[in-house]
Formats: sequence, C-alpha cells, structure tokens
Amino acid sequence: MPRQLISSGSPFEAQVGYSRAVVQGDWCFVAGTTGMDPDTKVMPGDVVEQGRNAFKTIGKALDEAGFSFADVVRVTYYITDAAYWDVMGDIAGPIFGDIRPAASCVIAGLVKPEMKIEIEVTAFKG
Repeated sequence: MPRQLISSGSPFEAQVGYSRAVVQGDWCFVAGTTGMDPDTKVMPGDVVEQGRNAFKTIGKALDEAGFSFADVVRVTYYITDAAYWDVMGDIAGPIFGDIRPAASCVIAGLVKPEMKIEIEVTAFKG
C-alpha cells in the first residue's frame, strides 16, 4: 500500500522535510503539533488555548487521512512546564475521555519560547 503524505500547508514542512501526517497501511502518524491558531496563525499565550488549537490541527489531519480521534491509540504530550499537566484534563479530556489511548507526557523545551505544548498522535484502523 503506498504511503500517503498529509500537509497542513505550513512552509516549515518543505523547509524542514516533514509531513503533518503520514498514512502507511492501517496506521496514521501525526507529527508533533504546536498550538498556533490554524486560522489566524497567531500563537496564543494560554496553554489550554494552545492545546485546543493543536487538537484542531491534528483533527483536521486525521480527517483528511480518513481517520478520527476514535482511531488514536497513542498520544504524546510535550509541555514546557510541569504545572501545565494540571490542565491537561481540560485540553484532552473532552477528546480522549472515552477513547483512552496510551499516553506519555514529557517536560521539554520546544523550538520557540512562546510554545508551551506540542502533541503527537498515532492512529490505527485494523
């Protein structure tokens, strides 16, 4: 089965050499996604809003690939401050509360100082 590349239209995809998502067979791998507003291209200061924006971008990529959040089997959260873990329920709970994929959270520095969260997911349809 051929590989399908999903683009969000970001100029960084060609510049850095990545895709927003890659579909290979029954799998969809969505790249780490930060919280820039996909419509205004503005990075909000609030971590919850950044998380919601990241999930909006991820959801669009999943949909374009023929997947949905219900297909997500793994999610990794990268946050820049451990205190942000306390609001993860506000961000992820409405999406994954019943799906309950395997999850990890890593405290890490991100590419730009205004970025507070990055989320990547793996989905499977088998």
